Amino acid sequence: MHATLPVLIHSDFPAIKRATLEVMQVNLGYLCNQSCLHCHVNAGPKRTELMDRATADALFEFIDASTVRTLDLTGGAPELNPLFRSIVTAARLRDIQVIDRCNLTVLFEPGQEDTARFLAENKVKVVASLPCYIKDNVDKQRGNGVFETSLEALRLLNSLGYAEQGSGLELDLVFNPQGASLPPPQLALEHAYKQHLAEQYGIRFNQLRTLTNMPIKRFGSTLISRGEFDDYMVLLRGAHNDENTASVMCRSLISVDWQGYVYDCDFNQMLDMPLQIDARQKLHISELTGEDISGNNIQVADHCYGCTAGQGSGCGGALES
Repeated sequence: MHATLPVLIHSDFPAIKRATLEVMQVNLGYLCNQSCLHCHVNAGPKRTELMDRATADALFEFIDASTVRTLDLTGGAPELNPLFRSIVTAARLRDIQVIDRCNLTVLFEPGQEDTARFLAENKVKVVASLPCYIKDNVDKQRGNGVFETSLEALRLLNSLGYAEQGSGLELDLVFNPQGASLPPPQLALEHAYKQHLAEQYGIRFNQLRTLTNMPIKRFGSTLISRGEFDDYMVLLRGAHNDENTASVMCRSLISVDWQGYVYDCDFNQMLDMPLQIDARQKLHISELTGEDISGNNIQVADHCYGCTAGQGSGCGGALES
């Protein structure tokens, strides 16, 4: 795999600082039942990295002394970590909102038969990957049979009350482009998704989130192999919207890896660019308990243009409506 940090690190991306911390995004490990081309984590079925109990306990020691109100669980497939349910339960007991970034097909893996019901019972917000509403496009990006299994999972979530008005169970879908292009306008695409999925499959959801493919890890390496990396960076830089820097996700979020080390965002985590305070390197979440990091400088590089290009992109989707 081609390393992308060397071609990203020398950057003129504008300096940005942290605001009040609201979200802790936690990578529970790289184990996944899928191996997607666009995956910036390089997750897959053969990965063995998983968060342990001591690290999970340190997360909640930090949360209890912080302003964090949302715990955003990602992976890999976060549900495949044996601690997933205990982490969700501990957060909900604290009245912390939990987001599960679910690839949908994991709900039918062995041992996950009642995971959907567990999510509903704990009012976990599901952010589900569905990169297109057309079968061939999804299977091309994620593997044969993924589209039909994803539809089955969405029907299951709907049957439990997800996306039903007044249920309090939120189900958002995530779109990302098939290749080296920017996502289309989010609201227009959301309308197309909702119409097609409802009419063709009887499926409902709350919101669509459009994400820009980041030029790192598996996707970045693929761009380099195809000779498309430089052109993609020209596209991202040329579409930079300076107004989006005020609402990028890293201003109110920290990203924690499966070992407990802290980063400004999930993308910096994958590039091994740790959060820095007073020149301290590679800080563990246990070292930050009770510490106010607002106003801290955020580590930036050229991949950050992926978050500010066009309508912007973050864990919550487009930055401008």
